[in-house]
Amino acid sequence: MKFRDKLAAAQATTRRVWALTAPYFASEEKWKARALLAAIVVLNLGAVYMLVQINEWNRVFYDSLQNKDQAVFWQQLLRFTYLAFAYIIIAVYRFYLTQLLELRWRAWMTTHYLQRWLAGQAFYRMELARFSDSGAPPDNPDQRIQEDLNLFTSYSVSLSMGLLNAVVTLVSFVGILWSLSGAFSFSLGGHTYEIAGFMVWAAVAYCVVGTVLTHYIGRPQIWLNFQQQRYEADFRHHMVRVREYSEAIALDKGEAVERGHLDRRFLSVLANYLRLIKAQKNLIWFTNFFGQAAVVFPFIVAAPRFFSGAIQLGELMQISSAFGQVQDSLSWFVENYSTLAAWRATTDRLTSFEASVAAQDRAERPQVAHDAHDLASQDLSLALPNGTLLLSGLSLKVAPGDTVLVKGPSGSGKSTLFRAFAGIWPFARGKVEIPADAMCIPQNPYFPDGNLRDALAYPEPASRYSDQALKQALDDALLPQLASRLDDEDAWTQKLSGGERQRLALARVFLKQPAWVLADEATSALDDEAEHTLYQRLIAMVKGKGGAMVSIAHRPALEAFHQRRWQLSKSPEGAPAAYQLKDT
Repeated sequence: MKFRDKLAAAQATTRRVWALTAPYFASEEKWKARALLAAIVVLNLGAVYMLVQINEWNRVFYDSLQNKDQAVFWQQLLRFTYLAFAYIIIAVYRFYLTQLLELRWRAWMTTHYLQRWLAGQAFYRMELARFSDSGAPPDNPDQRIQEDLNLFTSYSVSLSMGLLNAVVTLVSFVGILWSLSGAFSFSLGGHTYEIAGFMVWAAVAYCVVGTVLTHYIGRPQIWLNFQQQRYEADFRHHMVRVREYSEAIALDKGEAVERGHLDRRFLSVLANYLRLIKAQKNLIWFTNFFGQAAVVFPFIVAAPRFFSGAIQLGELMQISSAFGQVQDSLSWFVENYSTLAAWRATTDRLTSFEASVAAQDRAERPQVAHDAHDLASQDLSLALPNGTLLLSGLSLKVAPGDTVLVKGPSGSGKSTLFRAFAGIWPFARGKVEIPADAMCIPQNPYFPDGNLRDALAYPEPASRYSDQALKQALDDALLPQLASRLDDEDAWTQKLSGGERQRLALARVFLKQPAWVLADEATSALDDEAEHTLYQRLIAMVKGKGGAMVSIAHRPALEAFHQRRWQLSKSPEGAPAAYQLKDT
């Protein structure tokens, strides 16, 4: 890669990091965030100052040993107590405030990203995008919000403060090392040359070579860290799915198949982790050699001056200490390469997640009016995520008092039409009008884990309804046996049978009493008698409220409850859409 390309890539990474970092420090919490950051910077500067004082203490203390000066020896031990105590206080509060900043930053970013992910059904549209031809969205958004945000904030604070420490330490100690190292003289071609501050130049050369080699040895870790987080999330996600669909898997005796899926995902985790370990091993070989050589390097260079009597033991130890600080500062990149690789991978994952959410915000969507008098569409076209046009030019209207049955073969777009009227289908063009007092009943309803009253009232707070209203709704939905269990906590999606889940979804409708109801196979798991009773109650409710009902269903018995029918059938060859709708 050319230097210009590398520079452009570095600038792009910097812009991405800034785009992730800046919002928090410009948010409603900006003054607290900035104050914490400033305090951490001051404490880091204080820590470096204490290291400078300890370096000077090295000279005086070791000179007292060489000179056998007992008074100075005890005096310096007392001074070291003060210096060490001050350094400990700084170190403790630097750790505490750093962790507090990481915690606050993570909390703000998590809240911010959860809001963006859930707003406007972005979470739903991102999942649909997996089936489109425009490129897969980021994998495992839950892992990116839960784990990647934590790693990003932690690494960003620790790395930035580490870099600040390295820079300040370098500035503080390079002058000390320059003044102590003296000049290095050598003859070449009959001329004598002298290099001032030789120890400084030696440290710079030593670390430049180490940094370049570290980058080339450790570079594969960036992609491997990115992949590791992905494979770990895929493995965890599939285990969650096994737990969610435990009954269906058990009934199908699919344990062996699921074990195979989990084994393959875990093998991917292990294989990538093994590659990552090997890459880290190669880097550790080099960094440990680099670090151990740095311990003796200053003594080798300064030894001739010490044995000639030009410097005393205290100055030799001070040179060694100063060289170590300068070398550590210049070696910051070497020592932190693995962390930098993990941080870069985390940054890339968050950036792609941010880009996907932003793309959903910019995506063209159908016009949806949520306060209409009728349920209607104007020139509505519906497509699948892969771009296949299902229906086009639909101008439909459902007036108060209507009952409409949607029928058609599987895959003809019945549920897609249902989602479009609900206002959530993004692959649509045209306009949809839906009354504010409308409620949708999906075929597979969702119930949050917790107590039954919350599952029944979802997404509203259960405190909005009296116990009598909750029990009456359960009774209306033919679930009187659950009336005494309002405060029981359970995983209701797994606890209830398919028919019970559908009746609990209908109980929500009876509880909230909407005037308009859209039902997608809402009674497909019920017996004929229960279905008949519940449809009678639903239609009586909507007509009593001055609304209407639209149903998707296959059972012929339900036709008697509907005055109109929308029949979906295949379009003739050459038509723009795959299916057409006939209103009868």
